[in-house]
Amino acid sequence: MVSGREWIVILVLAVAAICVPLFGDTFYTKFATRIVIYGMAALAVDILLGYAGLVSFGHAAFFGIGAYATGMLIDAGLVSGFLVLPLAVLCAAASAVVIGALSLRTSGLYFIMITLAFAQMIYYLAQSLQSYGGSDGFSLATRVTLGGALDLNSAVSFYYLCLGLLAAIMFFCARFLRAEFGVVLRGSRDNAVRIEAVGFPPYRYKIVAFGISGAIAGMAGALMANLNQYVAPLGMMNWEISGDLLVMVILGSAGTLLGPIIGAAVFLLITEILGGLTSHWMLIFGPLLVLRVLLVKDGLYGPLRKALAR
Repeated sequence: MVSGREWIVILVLAVAAICVPLFGDTFYTKFATRIVIYGMAALAVDILLGYAGLVSFGHAAFFGIGAYATGMLIDAGLVSGFLVLPLAVLCAAASAVVIGALSLRTSGLYFIMITLAFAQMIYYLAQSLQSYGGSDGFSLATRVTLGGALDLNSAVSFYYLCLGLLAAIMFFCARFLRAEFGVVLRGSRDNAVRIEAVGFPPYRYKIVAFGISGAIAGMAGALMANLNQYVAPLGMMNWEISGDLLVMVILGSAGTLLGPIIGAAVFLLITEILGGLTSHWMLIFGPLLVLRVLLVKDGLYGPLRKALAR
């Protein structure tokens, strides 16, 4: 449950996010949009990692499927966001259910490797699509439209759309993770044998969680395709995307809704700052991440959450 003090923190962060466009600089608005989108994708990973205890190294596939579905639909002349975004999410969710149904037959290191294998298969499949640029990818002629409700070619309008979708996804996740579904999911993480003994099949619940997680990652990919107006395998589907998302979750705090978003913000801020200082920024970021794991075991949001709950 979220404490009253924690709601105050969420409210403050929400107000700060809403006020970003007031700075008047398009760079800050677009950078904040990236944080929102990657925060959404990190939240998708955390549903499996933090609540189901599943380390997926294949979420770049669902992120990329959402992006490619969006690009292909726009290329075919479909630009209505009310059609394109749900279809992109549906493609990612369907892929996640199929991959999850096979991957969940394994566990531990084998689960990690099979999710990575599926992601790499989809990555190479995208590279083989010569009609869509192959390994070079392809550009989008326009962003999706919302029937005149918002001008999504405006950086500010598109930012608020992404922010609103993130808020809606967080609300949805908070509801179903507090319900029986979330209790069974956490129970299967801690003791799957006991959960099955009392009549709840963990496998089915995990498949549903996998599908929901894939759908959220697909939405993030669809929004990223619209933000960049460009889709390519290397920037959307390569295994490094999966690794970055896992780092964001670990950096922020696994098993919380706000932690992955904070982790995404910190990760992107650090990479932006260090990347501006040196091309070897990973040599600095790596030790910082190790120190986080050694000194702050609950993530950046974990200690704050515990302090607020007192």
